[in-house]
Amino acid sequence: MTGPAGDNRHTEIHRQLAAALAELVPDDPSIPPHPYLRRHLARHAAQGRVLDDVHVPPALLPWESSSGLGRLLAGEVSRPVHQQWLQAWATLEPYSRELSPLSRLTSLHLAHHAATSRLMPGPRPGSPDAPFDRSPVTPLWSDCANPDNVWALNDADVVSLASIVPRRRSPAQALLVTGDDHGVVRVLRRDGSAAAPPVTLHEGAVTHLLPLHEGIVATGSTDGAVAILDAPRGRRKAEVLRRTAAWVTTLTLHRPPGRTAVLLAAWSDGHLAAFNTATLHRVDPPLPTLVPGAALLNGTAGPDGAGLMLVAQHDTVSVSDGRTTRVCSHHSAPVRTLVALSEPGTYAVGDARGHLSVHSVDADSRTRSVEAVTSGAVTALAVVTVEGRETLAAGGADGTVRLWRPDRLEPVGESLPAHAEAVTALTALSDGSGTRLITAGSDRTVRNWPLDGSTFRHGGARWNRVTASALSPGPTHLLAVTEGTSTLVRDIRTGTERPLIADEPVTALAWARLHHRPVLAAALSDNSIALRALEPGDDPEPPPRLRGHFSPALALLALPGAGDSSLLASGSADGTVRLWDLDRPRSLAVFDDHRFSVRALASTRTDDGVLLASGGSDGNVRVWDVDALAQRGPTIRCGQNIVNDVAFARLRGEAGLRMVTAGQNGTLRLWDPDATSGPLAEFAPGDGELQAVTAFRVHGRRLVLAAAGATGIHLWDAAADRRLLQIITGHPVTSLRVAPQPEEEPSTVLLATGEAGTMIFRVHHDRL
Repeated sequence: MTGPAGDNRHTEIHRQLAAALAELVPDDPSIPPHPYLRRHLARHAAQGRVLDDVHVPPALLPWESSSGLGRLLAGEVSRPVHQQWLQAWATLEPYSRELSPLSRLTSLHLAHHAATSRLMPGPRPGSPDAPFDRSPVTPLWSDCANPDNVWALNDADVVSLASIVPRRRSPAQALLVTGDDHGVVRVLRRDGSAAAPPVTLHEGAVTHLLPLHEGIVATGSTDGAVAILDAPRGRRKAEVLRRTAAWVTTLTLHRPPGRTAVLLAAWSDGHLAAFNTATLHRVDPPLPTLVPGAALLNGTAGPDGAGLMLVAQHDTVSVSDGRTTRVCSHHSAPVRTLVALSEPGTYAVGDARGHLSVHSVDADSRTRSVEAVTSGAVTALAVVTVEGRETLAAGGADGTVRLWRPDRLEPVGESLPAHAEAVTALTALSDGSGTRLITAGSDRTVRNWPLDGSTFRHGGARWNRVTASALSPGPTHLLAVTEGTSTLVRDIRTGTERPLIADEPVTALAWARLHHRPVLAAALSDNSIALRALEPGDDPEPPPRLRGHFSPALALLALPGAGDSSLLASGSADGTVRLWDLDRPRSLAVFDDHRFSVRALASTRTDDGVLLASGGSDGNVRVWDVDALAQRGPTIRCGQNIVNDVAFARLRGEAGLRMVTAGQNGTLRLWDPDATSGPLAEFAPGDGELQAVTAFRVHGRRLVLAAAGATGIHLWDAAADRRLLQIITGHPVTSLRVAPQPEEEPSTVLLATGEAGTMIFRVHHDRL
């Protein structure tokens, strides 16, 4: 049956199917649903226009295996109201395909809380908003952003993008091609899944992708080669030219006067070569002579329709007809990206200072420019269509994307915080559900945005990167965070907050005690350490500052002192560790054995006194005897490049002390601090650089190590050498700490701070 009546009947059938199948989903999310439900329930709900949390219950989502929930949500014309759990799961879906159901359940629980309860206390056991009563974690507080519109993940930076239509009459089967800095090319479907196996096409970064015809794509690389890919089949067709000691700077299509279009390639030594797009044979049209050096090229048509070539070298853009070349525009900074516009002879330029400008090859035309489009360089430009009008999409080194009308260079909406790091490539992908803006970034994600004005109308949530955080001892936990240049203290039970330090960058925070009262120690950009009392009026005038470092402190740690004294340790970018007596206040000792920045501190109490460990950019860890004010034991050379974090770990029932280090090389290593031998154990979660580590014991016996990587937090049982849990955050976590509490407590409170904010959650020992 076709027509409106038939369509309505089809929709009603799927709606009834979704309602009936939803009744079959177990209420307990730890029980696996039937495979049919995992694969097809979301699709039935979408086709029945009831894709919501009722018809796709939260308990199904940790098991959901359609690998297309994000695509189904994005393709909706009218969105149901109740989709909080579905939206939370869609942000995690690209990261979750290799996770266990327990890790999926945990990640979903935290993501839902972050999305719905920002800056508010977490759900109480048994409350309606806490359906996962058996989850290993309970969220306590969050201002953390969930990852937005992640379409695909990559194990290397994606540096080039191209959309292709393998068959001209089948735009709904459009594919996306990505090239990364390891030489790998991937072909992805509209839902982000692989359409073909990855192809290692080059020995260097695939910096250029240029669609030719019917799914054939030309690729250029830093290895100096131009190669051809049959994208739908995922196969390399040919290598058309390779030059040694040079890299490909541009691939473009150019139509010389009186000739058919050719594939034009430029190399970093100024060499140009042209190829027939069908046969890939070398051709010899008139080409300009470039001065040695990298050049950006773009084919365009002149006002009279003749084929012209735009050439950008350093801070100048010229135009050439193959025989004569003349300068069209000068720029205040090196040109980073160049695109031709639909109006004959016009082009847009983004430069290294973040300026965007529109020019014409006509010397009498007016230049249109915008200052400071981004806080860094304009790193990518693409010409797209938004609401029927030609539009410029500009990506920046600050991770933002913004739309501009090229005729007057007026912005369309607000800037979109698309990536945690620099935007590396942009393209548009059209299919049956509309046109999407695909963005790639140095955070190793490819993201998918609806290409319309509404996406940019409010610019998305803006999150200040947290540079420092500290959680006070319980039972009343106070969270101190630095966001931008403001440091706030928040009560996570009530959600109330108050400012403590304004208009000063802070690089590290720690809770300490001054004359038996809690104070917050803050490392400031002027190399001093400020001590701020918790209650108004408790600060002396002026508040005391500790001075002695020659660079800002990167780590602060309160230490248990002898008698009634209050001690603070600081590790600085000047390569020193300092001990301070806060009650006096004065410096007690300076340890200057590290060669580079001290990035991490940890302490523990033993029968012999208090020990302090320090690690940093020299790749070494040293242990200091706080009472003797001297190094204890040998220097540990960790072999992990930079040591980003260090923690002590105590093993009950075993002699001695253990120490764990998180390395830049992506490994977690366990050490005996008194031995000169290598690591006792190693854990490599495969999640990029490990920024943070902490340790706690489960039931007072089993040692659990928690490490933070590029996309999540990994809990590792060192004795059994197995991963217990993986919590997806979608953003790098830069600080991970255990809140002090009684040892017999059946749970552990963790503070995780990162690129997109802070979250605090309780880990239940009996559920691990």
